[in-house]
Amino acid sequence: MPSDPVIIPLRPEHFTPAPAVVARHGGMTATAFRYRSGVAGLTLANEAGQIDLLPFHGQQIWDASFFGRRLTMGSMFDEPVATQDYLANYGAFFIHCGVTAIGNPGTDDKHPLHGELPNAIYQEANLVIGADENGPFMALAGSYRHRVAFTHNYLAEPVVRLGVKGGRLQVSLTVRNLKHAPMELMYLGHINFRPIDNATLIDTVPDDPKHMRLRTNLPIGYTPSPDYRKLLEATLADPARHRQIRPQEAINPELVFSLDCRTDEAGWAHTMQLLPDGSADFVSHRPSELKRGVRWITRSGDQDAVGIMLPATADPDGYTAEKAKGHVQVLAPQEEFHCEMEFGALTPDEARKLKQSIETIRKRIS
Repeated sequence: MPSDPVIIPLRPEHFTPAPAVVARHGGMTATAFRYRSGVAGLTLANEAGQIDLLPFHGQQIWDASFFGRRLTMGSMFDEPVATQDYLANYGAFFIHCGVTAIGNPGTDDKHPLHGELPNAIYQEANLVIGADENGPFMALAGSYRHRVAFTHNYLAEPVVRLGVKGGRLQVSLTVRNLKHAPMELMYLGHINFRPIDNATLIDTVPDDPKHMRLRTNLPIGYTPSPDYRKLLEATLADPARHRQIRPQEAINPELVFSLDCRTDEAGWAHTMQLLPDGSADFVSHRPSELKRGVRWITRSGDQDAVGIMLPATADPDGYTAEKAKGHVQVLAPQEEFHCEMEFGALTPDEARKLKQSIETIRKRIS
């Protein structure tokens, strides 16, 4: 039965190197701890697995494991680092990006890679415990106030919710413009799964270059190798070839796509990494809230990641480029931006049902 949630305020001093159970609820547990790096961590666990969150550091989902499998990208980081430098702390399963800018800065941009949200220091963090129509849940919520005199003043309030069963996560973000003037906004949900050899990427995007656009310009400072140029040419000729996760195929530094996602009757777009054993990773989002779909793949040895779907308000080409495309949103004073996503791991039966839903959408658009 639905109930009013219990809200437990979290404080930095609650987190020590020795893990301590903060709460138990309906078979779920919340455990506070502190990484060796000093970053506070919170584990939410259900019968299927767990997520490790960073309550005061970007409210990132640092790690996720369900059904005996780690979902998180491979990286050179075995724990989070107490820094605001994006690439000096890059290995999380999920990262909020924005909101003053997203993407790789262009030559005319001054913003940091993916903006200020990824490693923002949150002023407030809360453990939320409750029940809804699906049973008990636990969630991490918080608030981050971003203030720069004469420039920015906004409040970001994310929520990450885990139910008592399965590997599905519900994530939302609300941003309120607290300035007395309009505010520009860009946002991207950076979901970083681990690629699985011989898996297949399935979605509601038509298999053609018009709807599946491959980015050919590399981030500043990268020099493409001959092998990467060959991969780029092959993928440009046949964008759908990237749907197969090929063992031993290096992708260095990355493949980045802009995708036009079609929706089901309820307005949701769905994406899967279908694994050889029939299970899957998935992302579902509403294009009415997050109009741009981004796909990101890297398999360099140092990083091993597939962003099967990064729901966003803009492409990841930096503020200036996206402003020119008309992709930068504007919030009036006190206006709010809100978005919701679901992602995580599916059992073979759940994966089969979602695959059928995707195939129904694809038949409608073909």
